[in-house]
Amino acid sequence: MVVVVTGLGLVGPGVVGAQDSLPAFQWSSEVVGKNAEVAAASESAVATPSGLVAKITDKGPDLTETQGEAKGKLGKLLLDQELGPVSPVNFLRHAIRNGVERDVPANTIVLILLFPVVTAIIAASRHLFGLKGFGIFTPAVVSVGFLATGIVSGLLLFTVILLVATIGRVAVRRLKLPYMPRTALLLWLVSLSVMGLILVAPYLNLLVLVELSIFPILLLVLLAETFIDVQNKRGMSQAVEMTAETLILATLSYFVMKLESVQTFVLLNPELVVVAVAVFNVFLGRFEGLRLMEYWRFRKILS
Repeated sequence: MVVVVTGLGLVGPGVVGAQDSLPAFQWSSEVVGKNAEVAAASESAVATPSGLVAKITDKGPDLTETQGEAKGKLGKLLLDQELGPVSPVNFLRHAIRNGVERDVPANTIVLILLFPVVTAIIAASRHLFGLKGFGIFTPAVVSVGFLATGIVSGLLLFTVILLVATIGRVAVRRLKLPYMPRTALLLWLVSLSVMGLILVAPYLNLLVLVELSIFPILLLVLLAETFIDVQNKRGMSQAVEMTAETLILATLSYFVMKLESVQTFVLLNPELVVVAVAVFNVFLGRFEGLRLMEYWRFRKILS
């Protein structure tokens, strides 16, 4: 009787093939050793500070991409939803499902539905609380940029752009150029600094910045023009205050759009979301009282 153990390449009581089994045993041992080395290297990469940085800056599923995990997950939720016959209360759900079945990205639909929700939140923050920021559109667009970059990388880009715009404005002012050439030169400086940050990103393990598309970068670069314009018209202190408020509103909007429960709700209940946002904006416009920050501003008069 000959017993063969294939995993180690050994041949049992018979001596047949004993010499031939030795290379197989060595080869198997080498494979096991290499696999152990690869596993140990992977564990050490995660354990090192650089590995932790790469893990922290991972932005997760990107709602702005037309392919990937977000599209598949949201599309499955939509296709699994039970719909009755077409009626005034579910016609939009039928239309969205038909579009998704014909390869319209579900996450794009979610982003379009969420954008009015975010702008309503920003409008309420100004009308009820007194946070101005750079209007409504800029914080909303910056929040979409944060979705694409991730909050850590987005804030880093945001900070670099504003610092370069501020320093560049002081330097370019000495040239005494008209507004348009001066702004174009400042945007040239901002673009070069952003490119430099992206080139340095691999050495800092900021892999999210390396993989960015041009879309979120342009959104954040264009923010520099608004910041420069406010600096010219209202001064540095007012520009810094409005920038901080814009950052607060954009971060709040980012976290709202990032919530999976919110994404699922707007996708599965689009009619309710559309009507609710419209009604909310109408009632918001009817409010004529003092803003929350105005109570603090005029506290001495009110008391």
